[in-house]
Order: sequence, then structure tokens, then C-alpha cells
Amino acid sequence: MALGLAPGDKDTNRLMADCHLRQDRLSLSAPHWKAAGNDVFATWFGAVRGEPYQVSGDIARLPFRQLDPSPLVEGSANGGPPKPYLPYTGAPWLGLSMETAEEAGLTHVAKQQIDFLDGKAWQYFGVLASFRLDGIELRNVPVVWSETDQASPGGADGGLIGTWVLYHLLTTFDYAGRSLILRRRTPEASRRARADAARAGAEPLPLWLAREHMTHSTGSVAGSGDRVVGLAIGGTSENTVVMSEETAKRLGVRIDYDRPLETFAHSHPVVTYPCYPEESRLGGASAQYAYSLVNPGQATARHGFDVLATFFHSFYKPYNITLDFAAMNVYIARGKAA
Repeated sequence: MALGLAPGDKDTNRLMADCHLRQDRLSLSAPHWKAAGNDVFATWFGAVRGEPYQVSGDIARLPFRQLDPSPLVEGSANGGPPKPYLPYTGAPWLGLSMETAEEAGLTHVAKQQIDFLDGKAWQYFGVLASFRLDGIELRNVPVVWSETDQASPGGADGGLIGTWVLYHLLTTFDYAGRSLILRRRTPEASRRARADAARAGAEPLPLWLAREHMTHSTGSVAGSGDRVVGLAIGGTSENTVVMSEETAKRLGVRIDYDRPLETFAHSHPVVTYPCYPEESRLGGASAQYAYSLVNPGQATARHGFDVLATFFHSFYKPYNITLDFAAMNVYIARGKAA
């Protein structure tokens, strides 16, 4: 209806592109990406032929090769040697290093130059025939690889597994068990996940996606009561929660301005400050006075709605967290996954 009223509206076209993307109708998303002003995505998704993200196999159990500064698991592109990959819900696509892309024989269909850390990077966009993770293989996968002269802090030398891959599967980040567990996404798998969570005393939390890949649920910080929060699971960070300066001050959270941290957020330089909320909570999971960060440049309203804070890597360490993208629920339970 909105498109009928204003066919050229960029925001409406972006939302339509997202709708098609989530349903794996990539070619139908292409004209909407173009109308939204994203020619690279339009060309990329227009080049995908047939069904994307075809899943074979039932389960993959991938031990973390390391936990810090980032969890890494092994994957294989186009039958090549296993390499370390960083699973992360804060990124959208399956990303490869330049070396991995060359070994896999990939040819790009689109490219763009972006700001990256203190310089620039070229991003290349193509389609990978096969990506294997233990007992699960995905075929016909849209993929991105990058060329830069700067090392990504904490990054893997194989690549990155983003939300677009993870939401095609029933995904468990088993932090306490130091592994990533991936299952074929079926109604039966959803029922088992719910039953396992119930036995562990974990109530289902809502799961939402925003702007193609950003995962959200409900949580609280410093007595705020339940609000919408971001879930940045995987990735690289030593902190438990990141919030805006405005939110921290409103909640009375102590901010340590004497110890600024010069770091990067979304591949751009940023200065943040330590803070120590009395409690951060997701359902039955909590952290007390745990090291967190305030980002003065972070807006409270992102993607068109308010986000209280985002929960990061270190928060999840005592727990296992399951993302059920079929029933759109999150389960977080203490200890190893069943």
C-alpha cells in the first residue's frame, strides 16, 4: 500500500527489500534495493540464481578454537581447508578473507570502497557454491570478502559468519560449553529447544530482527525494567553491555571518565568510557557490577525505535543462548547446552 502511494520512496523500498531478503526471494529484493539507492546490493542479489542458503545435514557441533578475544569455529569454503570463522549476530553476511576468497575461486559481481578503521577497504560481493560447518552444508550462499592493508582487531583469518547464515538454522551459542551448535530449522527442532530450555528453567524471550540482521530481545539495566535491548552475540569485546551516555546518566550508572577507551565500533573509531551498572539482565541471566561501556555518540533511538542497551560477548560466558528464528524466541540458560 505504501509503495502504491509513493513508489519511489527510499525507506519503503528498503523495507520491501528487507521483506524479500528474509524470505530468500533475493531477485525480488534487487529492484527495491536499487530504488532505495543501494546499487551494490541490487547487483549482488540480482546475480543469485536459484534458491539461496540450501541446507543439507541435520546438526553441526563446532568447538570454539578460542573464546577470547573472539569465539572462533572452523568452516570450509568450496571444499577448501578448514579455517577459523567468527560467528557474530552484529554482522549480516557470510564474510571471507581475501585469501579464502581467492582459494575458493570466487569472482565478484559487485564491489565498493568503504571507510575501515583508520583507512579504506574494498568490499567484493559474490556467490559461494558451498560452505560447510561440520555436519551441515549450505549451498548457493551470498558472500562478501574484503581487501585492506589493516588487520581487523580480534578478527579471524578465515572469515565471519553473520546473522543471515545463522537465521537459516536453529543456532545455539554454547558459551559455557565452548561451542557453536547449529541444527536444521524445523518445527521439531523448535519444540526440542523449548523443552530443553524449560528443563533448564529458561523462559522464552522474544526475538526480533531489525535492518536485515540486528537481533533484539527484552532485558533490563540498573533497574530500568524490561525494555528492548540489542543482542550482539559472538563478536569481539571484553565488556558486557554498551549503552548511550544519556541512558547511563538517566539510570544513575557510574561512568569512569578518567579512563577513556579508544576503540572501534562498526569499523569506525570511537571513544568510550567504562561504566558499572548494578545489574544487567536477560530473563533469568544476569551480571552484577560487570565492566560495561558508555558510548557518547550512540543514539538511544536506532532503526526507528528506542534501544536501552546492547548485550555483548562477555555477558553470555556463563550461559548457553539459543536463537530460534522459526518461533522467534530466545532461550538463555546457565551452564552447558543439553
